[in-house]
Amino acid sequence: MTNSNNLIIRDRCFSWGQRTYLMGVLNITPDSFSDGGDFNSVSTAVNHAQELEAAGADIIDIGGQSTRPGAEQISLKMELDRVLPVLEAIRAQTSIPISVDTTRAEVAKAAIAAGADIINDISGGSFEPEMLPTVAKLGVPIIIMHIRGNPQTMGQFTNYQNLMGEIGDFLASQIAAAASAGIPREKVIIDPGIGFAKNYNQNIEIFRRLPELRWLNCPILVGPSRKSFIGRILNQPQAKARVWGTAAACCAAIFNGADILRVHDVQAIHDVSLVADAIFRDSVYTNSRKI
Repeated sequence: MTNSNNLIIRDRCFSWGQRTYLMGVLNITPDSFSDGGDFNSVSTAVNHAQELEAAGADIIDIGGQSTRPGAEQISLKMELDRVLPVLEAIRAQTSIPISVDTTRAEVAKAAIAAGADIINDISGGSFEPEMLPTVAKLGVPIIIMHIRGNPQTMGQFTNYQNLMGEIGDFLASQIAAAASAGIPREKVIIDPGIGFAKNYNQNIEIFRRLPELRWLNCPILVGPSRKSFIGRILNQPQAKARVWGTAAACCAAIFNGADILRVHDVQAIHDVSLVADAIFRDSVYTNSRKI
C-alpha cells in the first residue's frame, strides 16, 4: 500500500506501507464458525482481548452477530446486549483501538459512544442506508467490505464475469457513497471479503490479484483466518487446526500489499508478519520484540 496518509486512532499511528497491522478477532457469539461460544461472557471476552493485545494485536474487532454462511440475523437488542457490556469492560482496561463488526447504524452509534473507534461493516454500508451518514457524524474510520447478498444468501451469488473488476467497482461505489455522506477518504479501509460470496477458486484468485485493488488508494484489510478454503487445501475440517494454513495465506497477503490482517491466532501471525515485513517491505517497523 503506497498511500502516504497516516491514520491516528487514540494514541496509535497507523502508517500504511510501513508494516502489517493485526486485527484480533473477538467473537462474542454462540454460533461463529470457528469459536462460537468461546467468549460469549464478559469475563471470558475481556480475558481474551487482553491475550490478543499481549500477543501483538493492534486492533480488537468485536462482533456480536455471526457472519458465517447461513447465519441467522439476530435482533438489534440482542446485538447491543452482546456487544456493549464487553466493549465497555475492555475499554475500561486498555486504550487499544477497538472496531465493532456490525452492519447496523444504531449499533455503530452505541458502540462508538461506549468507547469503540472503528466500524467494520461487512456490507460496506450497503445493508442500512443510515450507516454511512452515521459513521460520518461519528467521525470514525470505516472498513468497507465487498459482499453479494447477505450471510444467509451469499453462497448463491458467486457468479462473476470479472472477479477483481467487480469487487473493485463495488468498493469504488461505496467509497464514493462514503465521501458523499461526509467520510474522508483517509478514514476508509477496504476489504475484498474473502469467503463472502466467493467460492474456493475465487478466494485463491483474490490473493493472487490483490495488487489490482491498489488503484482505490485505500488501506487493504484481508481476513483469511481459519476459513474453509484453507480447510479444503489442508483437508482439515477443524477450523482451529488451520493456523499454519492461515499463516501461509497471511504471508501471501502481505507479499501482495495487505495493510491489515484480521486473524484469530494473533501470536502466530504476529511472528509471520514480522518476518514477512522484513522480507517484503522497504521500510520495516521495529519494536522491542525484534532483534
